[in-house]
Amino acid sequence: MPITHIFHVNVNCSNLDVSKPFYESLGFQSVLDLPTGGDANLARGLDLPNCDGRAAIMMLDPSQPRQTRLDLLEWVEPRDPAPPYEHLGRLGIARIALRSTDIAADYERLSAAGVSFLSPPQMMGSHTRFVCFHDPDGSIIELIEFVTSPE
Repeated sequence: MPITHIFHVNVNCSNLDVSKPFYESLGFQSVLDLPTGGDANLARGLDLPNCDGRAAIMMLDPSQPRQTRLDLLEWVEPRDPAPPYEHLGRLGIARIALRSTDIAADYERLSAAGVSFLSPPQMMGSHTRFVCFHDPDGSIIELIEFVTSPE
């Protein structure tokens, strides 16, 4: 297959004006703001009749063109207020993992800002530290730090 990399990850949000600054606090930069809109091709391709939304395309380092983008999307139509997964054991894409170089500092900074964590940072094996937390709508974001290089 001629697949080369993950181009973007979509995160639906209830309020783009709340979620965008949250993701900016994680280091993402907006590279494209899309006004409210939608058309028949989008509706057909997503199987969402009459869809209408607005979005922000964000990147951690816009100078890296092959970097995965974050597509924050607030749907105006259809509007579905149901929360994301009840727990991380559900089928499907459950969380986004972001690599960190200092989870302890990130944890302190985000905790002070009122971010809701599932637990304090934990070790996984002998070389990986991780911590999971909620974005403004309850989607799970993971920070991962390699204490020693994984083999």
